[in-house]
Amino acid sequence: MPRRFNVAGPCKPEIHYMLPAAARVPLARRLVADQNYFVIHAPRQSGKTTAMIGLAQELMASGEYVAVLVSVEVGAAFNDDPGAAELAILDEWRTSAQIRLPTHLWPPQWPQGNQGQRIRAALSAWAAAAPRPLVLFIDEIDALRDDTLISVLRQLRTGYFDRPDNFPWSLALIGLRDVRDYKVAAGGSDRLNTASPFNIKTRSLGIDNFTLEDVAALYQQHTTESGQVFLPDAVAYTFELSQGQPWLVNALAKATVEEILDDQPLPVTVEHIAAAKELLIQRQDTHLDSLAERLREQRVRRVIEPMLAGTALGDLPADDRQFVIDLGLARRDPAGGLVIANPIYREVIPRVLANSPQDSLPHISPSWLSANGSLDADKLLDAFLAFWRQHGQPLLGSVHYHEIAAQLVMMAFLHRVVNGSGTLDREYAIGTRRMDLCLRYRGPQPVTLGIELKVWRDGEEYPLEEGLAQLDVYLDGLGLPSGWLVIFDRRSGQPAIAKRTMAGPVATPAGRTITLIRA
Repeated sequence: MPRRFNVAGPCKPEIHYMLPAAARVPLARRLVADQNYFVIHAPRQSGKTTAMIGLAQELMASGEYVAVLVSVEVGAAFNDDPGAAELAILDEWRTSAQIRLPTHLWPPQWPQGNQGQRIRAALSAWAAAAPRPLVLFIDEIDALRDDTLISVLRQLRTGYFDRPDNFPWSLALIGLRDVRDYKVAAGGSDRLNTASPFNIKTRSLGIDNFTLEDVAALYQQHTTESGQVFLPDAVAYTFELSQGQPWLVNALAKATVEEILDDQPLPVTVEHIAAAKELLIQRQDTHLDSLAERLREQRVRRVIEPMLAGTALGDLPADDRQFVIDLGLARRDPAGGLVIANPIYREVIPRVLANSPQDSLPHISPSWLSANGSLDADKLLDAFLAFWRQHGQPLLGSVHYHEIAAQLVMMAFLHRVVNGSGTLDREYAIGTRRMDLCLRYRGPQPVTLGIELKVWRDGEEYPLEEGLAQLDVYLDGLGLPSGWLVIFDRRSGQPAIAKRTMAGPVATPAGRTITLIRA
């Protein structure tokens, strides 16, 4: 049976296609050779675990080391009971060693020890019994908190001075963040603010996303084994959609090969990757679903909400911004500013946030369709105005992201419109004070509708002129002669939505006649 693309979730199953560890963490091999203790940190699902399993396998294959990846995640259930955490962690380590190492390299029976000393005693016994230098990669270290985290780090620091004969030759902590940022207080409000009690680390290494060349090399492994080719344009499009995010690179390929093409050995095209993207977004696979859960966190909302609204971030704590980057939701653009990490996340985030109002929508008859099943833009306008006047006000209260509630409710309505017969694409960025929507509807007569969304808030000038100029630019990019400008009036003291919602034609600076909607 051919190997598959790895889209490991939280349980991180067996690794399949992967790039050499040396390509992803080039300094790690040297750090191990020099007996260093170090840190590997990168956003979730960026391939940290895969890379370090690969490095452990490479070290084992060299015949110079006993190397294995273990996890402390089971200890997170006992963050208020370090003794119970120690026992759970050591049980997990024994299981991992017995799965990943040959029998003669399994650790000895763990010695009996007092609470707060068991991990040090176990690693000391294992290092002493190992026939070659012991190298340990400890995954999910930042799943631990409070006293349990401090206890584990202190035991590693104390044992460090007994290496290499009576403690691991080299050791790496693997997690989301650098060691100084591990949370040590309930609620995650405080940080260690120093490498202590792990001040023995030599380096902190990040793991970058795949490059375009990495994606091509990974897909070539599949081609070599199966004969199925990813055309160059398909590889480039995958990189564009994912920006090299490893989970997405693998998930797009897996969905394409196994579902879109149903394991038929046809060449993979851009159209196949595009279909796989829609499939991943619509069903929100495990990784995308976990990102959706993160969006509900207050410190994430404080960063993501202004990004969606196109407003400045304001005086946000640097730690909040870095947290969102560490989660892999955003990245710092080389041209400046914070941006959503990749086009797929840019699509997923507002779609996920629109789920609540979408689930709250009443039954809406598709009055926007003509007799032959095509989308009629004039009928769509009438349907939206009627919907907004009747349901806009109560639906605004169903949205957690209050600053962009109106935009999300409108997107929920438009998702009901496309309903599998088209797509709704979005563009937004910090400081632009707008969100652009492109509705594409398939049918006997395909329709593309460009929509500019603006919000009028207290203390701001009426954004009509700015919106018209921005819509001209957006429609130029789409090659469209007309579109909609929607201005949501969120100023205080306004008449009810049912009374103030209206629409009519207006001219843009470029001479287009567009539809202005005041809502």
